[in-house]
Amino acid sequence: MTVADIPEVLGSLERARGTGSLRVGEEGALHIRRGLVTGAESRHAPGAGGHDPELAALLALFDAAYFLLGSDAEPVFTEEPVDAASPGITVATLVHEQRRRRGLLDAAWPDGAVDVAPVEPVRRVRRQRVILTGLQAEILLNADGTRTPAELARDLGRTAFACLLAVRGLAAASLLRTEAPEPEAARTGTPRPGPAPRPELPAEWAPADQDLLTRLRTALVELG
Repeated sequence: MTVADIPEVLGSLERARGTGSLRVGEEGALHIRRGLVTGAESRHAPGAGGHDPELAALLALFDAAYFLLGSDAEPVFTEEPVDAASPGITVATLVHEQRRRRGLLDAAWPDGAVDVAPVEPVRRVRRQRVILTGLQAEILLNADGTRTPAELARDLGRTAFACLLAVRGLAAASLLRTEAPEPEAARTGTPRPGPAPRPELPAEWAPADQDLLTRLRTALVELG
């Protein structure tokens, strides 16, 4: 399977106005009501929390969807009742936000292995001066080499994405134990090509909710 398959399945369910759960292997599930995504759970992202229950639930949904949309596990849809009180999110909205988050993470550190590996600080800092964000300092103080970014997010009461971005920044600063990804040019002696252009979203999908995306981005800045 390819990464694009799960968004394509969601697009088909959106057009068919399906109601039920799309389970993504052992990774988690997306819950759908009349074609719109109303909830998501991933084993890599903690559940909802925070002072604003509605916003916390939306952030948890997008955190989980980030992992699920990028999974190569087999998606299986099952028709079943879904909570009618939860707001519905279009597939295009989820895909837009997943692409934005992936771009930010890859710009900070290109190896996604640190997203799911236990966070282990280095014993000796080679740099004379290091500037940390508050969250990065929290992560370094609490990381014990056994908890993943998602587990630290849960214990610190932070969003999964904020912790992922902080961890990638720590990896780029050589403050975590990790193997640096070897540039392709060093292996082959040829220049590394730029990223492939992202395909446009299918025209038959419902449009992305730009107001919701703006609200989520503002919340991530405030909570991160």
